[in-house]
Amino acid sequence: MAEIVVLGAGLGGTLAAFEILPTLRKEDRLTVVGQGRTFHFVPSNPWIAVGWRDRQDIEVDLDNVMARRRIRFVSTGAERLHPAENRIDLADGSSLGYDYLVIATGPELAFDEVPGLGPEGFTHSICHIDHAVKAKEAFDRFLAKPGPIIVGAAQGASCFGPAYEFALILDTELRRRRIRDQVPMTFVTAEPYIGHLGLDGVGDTKSLLESELRNRHIKWITNARILGVEAGSMSVEELTDDGQIRRTHALPFAYSMILPAFRGVAALRGAEGLVNPRGFVVVDAYQRNPTFPNVFAVGVCVAIAPTGPTPVPVGVPKTGFMIESMVTATAENLRCLLRGRPAHSQATWNAVCLADFGDGGVAFVAQPQIPPRNVNWSSKGRWVHWVKIGFERYFMNKIRGGRKQPFYEKLLLDQLNIRLIKSRPDVVAEPAGQD
Repeated sequence: MAEIVVLGAGLGGTLAAFEILPTLRKEDRLTVVGQGRTFHFVPSNPWIAVGWRDRQDIEVDLDNVMARRRIRFVSTGAERLHPAENRIDLADGSSLGYDYLVIATGPELAFDEVPGLGPEGFTHSICHIDHAVKAKEAFDRFLAKPGPIIVGAAQGASCFGPAYEFALILDTELRRRRIRDQVPMTFVTAEPYIGHLGLDGVGDTKSLLESELRNRHIKWITNARILGVEAGSMSVEELTDDGQIRRTHALPFAYSMILPAFRGVAALRGAEGLVNPRGFVVVDAYQRNPTFPNVFAVGVCVAIAPTGPTPVPVGVPKTGFMIESMVTATAENLRCLLRGRPAHSQATWNAVCLADFGDGGVAFVAQPQIPPRNVNWSSKGRWVHWVKIGFERYFMNKIRGGRKQPFYEKLLLDQLNIRLIKSRPDVVAEPAGQD
């Protein structure tokens, strides 16, 4: 019998559990360790923050889902991983051993790296549903006394799409309320140019997003390094392309949402041979850690080198479809290892993304997500908004049902020539670098 443990019960962890389960032998056991018992659909958090969704619309009780699938579920969370001992210390003081481990913890939000940043400071976040709910409460107060808004992403951030989404969703909501004329808006980002997205752009995202911001009267500052935030004021250095200070801005605001940099969670940080200096898990082409080959990693916790040097540090996003490809490769490799065969499946790391603006949106396909690419396409239109609504409903039903990829999803992706697994398993990539 083999003990397989999935550490993390967010998007990557739940999907990993559902995909790994049918690959196991009868005698194997699967355990999922989560930080709490509730799954929430992170891509819908911008809608929560403006009241377009309620919390219960995007949450699922994983106790019930895992029980129906006969997956052991531990909701106490992890205190410390000991990869050399094949053991996890849990937050309740107990310990859990494993033969194979799949790390899907997601990140820790590094608000503390910028003074005054975050829900405990003076800005808001949509990275977690608790933060989104708090952002909605603050937005309601803001509506009674409108003023300047700042939205963006701090230095070291690696998730830029939701910042653009939220800025443009706010614009849509304020126009619907007929108070947009009372709200100057500024987009502040560490990206070297609008639409970089941590990916050096995808298709024409630079022109598409610049056009959206310009048409909606949203000013922007790129190559931005946030020095600190106080009540109602943000200090920002704007750098030149060669890293010199172009100017310093003192930006007033009545409401602000800034995405922070990510780092690895405390349970992993400092684990020699497992993680990089930021605490992200180093993996090879098969999603395995080179030092501890019985440890896999999927999702935001994976170390990926930046696409290139930038004046202000910019990380690489781990998008939903990219994570799904990591999950599928991991499940297939575990299937092989449990039966005495070598791992051979490599994730494509393709990206299919939908950024909703409330009355339209931008979609892009990057194959693979990291350039150079075989497919590099982006487009915008009202259709993106409706497709994202449909995807939210589909994905929530997928989690509630505890299902892996249904046949019709695979059929659609095949028709679009979008793959989760590389068709040439003989191609071996170098281990991923640092975020």
